[in-house]
Amino acid sequence: MKIPEDGAKPIVTRLKRAHGHLATVIRMLEEGQDCEDVLTQLAAVNKALGRSGYALVATGLQHCIATEGPENVDSKKLEKLFLALA
Repeated sequence: MKIPEDGAKPIVTRLKRAHGHLATVIRMLEEGQDCEDVLTQLAAVNKALGRSGYALVATGLQHCIATEGPENVDSKKLEKLFLALA
């Protein structure tokens, strides 16, 4: 399934934000900052990546339903995609 450009843009924005958070985590570790502060930032990266993944699946599903109809959605494939994020 391909994601249309207008659907991909907000997902890319989320991923870029996560990329920035990850760079902060790496810098914090290199600077020897407090473990609790680093873990807080790492949790933000994890959450941003998870939300990006779910947004990607949801956007793809919406696109498939709109273009191909609900009867053509492969439910097994969709389940596999969701479980890949678990």
